[in-house]
Amino acid sequence: MKRFVSFLATRGVARELPALSPKETARLELQAAYEDYLRRQRGLSERTIIDSWRFAGQFLDFRFPEDADDLGNISAGDIARFLQARIIQRGPRDKTVPSHLRNFFRYLFKAGKTTTNLANAVPRVAQRFGTRLPRHLSLEQVDMILDAVRKTAPSSLRNHAMVLLMARLALRPPEVVAIQIDDIDWRSGEILIRGKGDRHDRLPLLPEVGKALADYIKLERVTTSRSLFVISRPPHRPFKDAQVLNGILGKAYSKTGLKPPAPYVGAQILRHSLATNLVQNGASLEEISDTLRHRSRTTTMLYARLDVEGLRSIALPWPTEGGAA
Repeated sequence: MKRFVSFLATRGVARELPALSPKETARLELQAAYEDYLRRQRGLSERTIIDSWRFAGQFLDFRFPEDADDLGNISAGDIARFLQARIIQRGPRDKTVPSHLRNFFRYLFKAGKTTTNLANAVPRVAQRFGTRLPRHLSLEQVDMILDAVRKTAPSSLRNHAMVLLMARLALRPPEVVAIQIDDIDWRSGEILIRGKGDRHDRLPLLPEVGKALADYIKLERVTTSRSLFVISRPPHRPFKDAQVLNGILGKAYSKTGLKPPAPYVGAQILRHSLATNLVQNGASLEEISDTLRHRSRTTTMLYARLDVEGLRSIALPWPTEGGAA
């Protein structure tokens, strides 16, 4: 590439790019290594990876405005000052910043670039549960969405299977696109899900979901890729991120005439809808937490306001046996 740009510069077609400084070169190398770690070891979506590096880069610019990045010289005080400055400038609106910083400092420690795990020095952001009810669709609306997706070409079988996984198993969009063909255990009736934070769960392959996956694999999927869901156009590559699901849902809204609960609602709404409808049918917080695979029960407190009777413990049981029983 450098030779090509130099050639164009000699022809007067383009200006030769200035050489990168040692600091810029080191920063780009760090970015490439960190993004590769997030992609390969954490299994994060491309959008999340972009956000993670954006906040990491902002911190490095704050800590090392002039000098080279001396990663081993970062202190807990530096982190506190950065977060304080950010709150003063923008307010405490984005609570994902500390989470992204923890990922970054955890990587630096694992890569041997810091001697202490500074992820533990990133303060936790207080969560105010119940400040807003989760946006959701009714059971009837979810069924309308599923029906619209199933009838919309092209790739109707693939799209229906993807949406059904979110609607019935409460999968997160990145978890859907990360599924491999070998993750389906047809004999035991289970499917392996690669969740957040390197967490792996085996969920029951409900008959409805199993049939949708089988139809897609037998009738529509044409590839040798190990990724289950692939782009319909040759060469049928895996999806780069989960944004495809937002597009599928948007088309379904248009086809059904349903109005989204908000101007922009992503595919995550199907996960919230399952949890909300379970609550309205009497499920307990513990059962909702298990369904959503929350690591902490406190995360599930968002749904506590939905049942004025106090979430009666007469929930619809979560299937424990796989297969088409």
